[in-house]
Amino acid sequence: MKKQSVILLILLHAAVSVFSQELLWKAGVHAFFDNEEFDGSLVEESGTMAGVHLVPQIGVNFNDKHRIFAGIDLMREFGSNKTIDYYDLIAYYEYDGKPFRFYMGAFPRKPLLDNYPRMFLQDSIRNYRPTMTGFFWEFYNENNYFNIWLDWTGRQTYTVRETFFMGWSGKYNHGIFYGQHFGYMYHFAGSANPHVSEPVQDNGLLLTSLGIDFSKKTGFEKLEINAGWALGLEQDRGTDAGWHPRQGFLSEIKVEYKGLGLFNTFYKGAGQQISHNRFGNMLYWGNSTYQLKQYDRLDAYICFLKNSVVEIKFIYSLHFAERNMFHEQALYATFDLDNLKKPPKKPYEYIWNRR
Repeated sequence: MKKQSVILLILLHAAVSVFSQELLWKAGVHAFFDNEEFDGSLVEESGTMAGVHLVPQIGVNFNDKHRIFAGIDLMREFGSNKTIDYYDLIAYYEYDGKPFRFYMGAFPRKPLLDNYPRMFLQDSIRNYRPTMTGFFWEFYNENNYFNIWLDWTGRQTYTVRETFFMGWSGKYNHGIFYGQHFGYMYHFAGSANPHVSEPVQDNGLLLTSLGIDFSKKTGFEKLEINAGWALGLEQDRGTDAGWHPRQGFLSEIKVEYKGLGLFNTFYKGAGQQISHNRFGNMLYWGNSTYQLKQYDRLDAYICFLKNSVVEIKFIYSLHFAERNMFHEQALYATFDLDNLKKPPKKPYEYIWNRR
């Protein structure tokens, strides 16, 4: 880590000297506590995720559209006897010239993919895999967007399998109506060890849905419902059995008023993740509850504090699955500050005092 830090400082000093631009910076602290109670479940395990991320970044700006950032994501788990449990180097190029934006390198995942449903990316990905390595391109305006992205998650070595995601998503709004789509294909190949047989696994997932959003017509921060068709596509190239489609129905209801909210997700159809017993989370990054033919999750939450800098949020979740009800409690506290040119930020305010 010391060697990487010295190289990082040298590169940043050179960049500042070349461009002679204003020095940019970002600072983030992201703390999480997530307790899952799934005793008796055949598809999920009980456990607690808890820790804090420190994410400093510095960069330079050129022509108000081109930016280079470098930094590090330092993660410490609660109760650990280590100073740092995990770390990710951050170094990326960013272009933002509306209606296009582009990232390439190693950059934070949350601002770009946090809208993906948990069917695709479970909460532990945000907590333990916060950095993407690849690229992200998006066309966007005030109401609509379309993006494609690559996340290279495993570089092939003698002991490590080659893995990467290719994904795309988009949303189109027309009045109170909207259509949205999420998709990705996960390529799970073998290692460079010629003595081990590791056939390629392909795991694809698609979700297309239509929705109605009443939030702009009411005093609610969120008031919307959507429903759509989910399709899982999987193949094991070692068996040459072709693709295995798994179809289902997925709906979401979102309600939030003055920091108090409900978020319900319901799935019914064919069970996804058909090779979960063989590969587990190595192959599947979505919630393992979607192995079931029917699953419902209800999140009740309160935002104690929420503005452009700070968010403190408590969530109590009920999972209705396997003819049972399971419980989950989560608390998140995030702080993100920077000196980028943005619209004026709102002052700190408690959510229940908002007008």
